[in-house]
Amino acid sequence: MARLKDLYKSKITSKLREKYGYSSPMAIPRLQKIVVSMGVGKAVQDKKYLDNAIKDMTVITGQKPLICAAKKSVSNFKVRQDDKTGLKVTLRKERMYEFLDRLINLAIPRVKDFRGLNPSGFDGHGNYSMGMDEQSAFPEIDPARIETQQGMNITFVTTAKTDDEARDMLKLFGMPFKTN
Repeated sequence: MARLKDLYKSKITSKLREKYGYSSPMAIPRLQKIVVSMGVGKAVQDKKYLDNAIKDMTVITGQKPLICAAKKSVSNFKVRQDDKTGLKVTLRKERMYEFLDRLINLAIPRVKDFRGLNPSGFDGHGNYSMGMDEQSAFPEIDPARIETQQGMNITFVTTAKTDDEARDMLKLFGMPFKTN
């Protein structure tokens, strides 16, 4: 079993229950899924960018990404309808906890000039989104092999009703939020 899943079951649920006074164990917020997405607009000009991004995302998440196509043509960006411009992976269960563990303990500490995660990344319904500027922060990626730096968006979808509940849960997991 994943280390953070054990932590959630043994400590986090009891701390959240104590703080918010949930009557049912099913009311305690939990992490439903993590969605990792990457925009590869450069793939329109050169298909090797898409191949490299697929390899990197597969290594980082442990799951093959879904290729997303443009819904509309945009002449300013030289994008046509159905051009492959993005990737996404939805992580659940064990893979989700393993990715979260690697993100918190390995990738985030390797980010240059890191001062904490932005606490305003919550959407009002208990979900949190953050961005990473480069994929080389993950230890699975060899920095010498990278041809172009590629950023990614990471969204944590929770069952929390409010942002405060979700923030407290993510803090208990070890997410380093910025303090004012």
